[in-house]
Amino acid sequence: MRSELQESDKGDSHRRHQRGRLKRKRCIEAFEKNYEAILSREESMRDVAVIGVGMNRWGELWEKSMRDIFVEAALAAIDDAGVDHIESMYVGCMTSGLFVGQEHLGSLMADYLGVASIPATRVESACASGGVALRLGFLEVASGMSDIVLVGGVEKMTDVSGGEATYALSTAADQEYEDYQGITFPGLYAMMAHRHMYDYGTTREQLAQVAVKNHQHGSMNPLAQYPFKVTVEAVLNSVLVADPLRILDCSPITDGAAAVILCPVEMARKMSTKPMVQIIGSGQATDTIALHSRKDLTWLSATAMASERAFQMAGVGPSDLQLAEVHDCFTIAEICVIEALGLVEKGQGGKAAESGLTALGGKIPVNTSGGLKAKGHPVGATGVAQAIEIVKQLRGDAGERQVEGARLGLSQNMGGTGGSTAVHIFRRG
Repeated sequence: MRSELQESDKGDSHRRHQRGRLKRKRCIEAFEKNYEAILSREESMRDVAVIGVGMNRWGELWEKSMRDIFVEAALAAIDDAGVDHIESMYVGCMTSGLFVGQEHLGSLMADYLGVASIPATRVESACASGGVALRLGFLEVASGMSDIVLVGGVEKMTDVSGGEATYALSTAADQEYEDYQGITFPGLYAMMAHRHMYDYGTTREQLAQVAVKNHQHGSMNPLAQYPFKVTVEAVLNSVLVADPLRILDCSPITDGAAAVILCPVEMARKMSTKPMVQIIGSGQATDTIALHSRKDLTWLSATAMASERAFQMAGVGPSDLQLAEVHDCFTIAEICVIEALGLVEKGQGGKAAESGLTALGGKIPVNTSGGLKAKGHPVGATGVAQAIEIVKQLRGDAGERQVEGARLGLSQNMGGTGGSTAVHIFRRG
């Protein structure tokens, strides 16, 4: 009798899931059908500029608290912008409750930044928390609700054990169907890597080339957690984590924060002497949280949809970009992301780093900051830091890693195995 009830429960669960997938398909069709009408409303939206950026050196910051780290980056952004006040604030943070036992970050950070009384909101979308916070800040300025908005991101990850950090990060996966079975993110991305290798002939060496490229870029970033170069041999001989991924295929556990100041373009023209950088496109989308629910383990549907929406808003396409910052939490992630963004053909992502296409000096440099792999990955701050790298590049302030003639750049930030994604497109001038 008990087994019959269990089988019945499984059948009910399957039917509910199938109905959910059908509803999701209808929602996507309805959204795409009405998207032109949504875009037409942009005529009444204000153009938005990034006028200030701030970020601290990322790493194991044991001597600093989470609030210290955030305030440091926020004050740097305020100083860079040259503003004497902010009207609203968003704080991207994935899981401070598990990492440091602290929630209610809107109140906390406004208090310690010395701006208590302004509206301040904590934003969570797993590892995409910073990118989604940026989108919300962009929309608040574009709508006319506020003129000067601070968007920050922060995570303090190294005050807990490795096991506790693994658990905290695993909350971004499906608890009932993935975590309960013992799978973690290295294992999930390892399955994506194996499938990509099987379907498209991607090699173990091509995965390693992504890490080599990003460490090469990161070696020129003074704020990176791991500013050193690695070789293909070092990657291939590093400790195995989840076959085929090794430790040098994986982004690290990091403490860090990043912040930007947004305002209307017309205001920026009057108050800033720095080269103008505008956000001209913003897109966000979701996919199934569980990897096994997707038709194709290697295709990041949310990234593809979010980028399509951002490109449509901006009136540009992938071939117009001069650089991109993407979510390389694992080497296979960068490969799948650049395919979903349309920077390379589907199945050809493995060849990009190997051929030099995505390196500095290549056709489309990717992760000039060092990416999550070398710069670090304090999960709530990553999406904001990606925007900072693009802004620095478009200003011409990226130093040794400057992309010559950069005028258009993209940032892509995602949560989990791609269950949520935020994409932004930036333009100089």
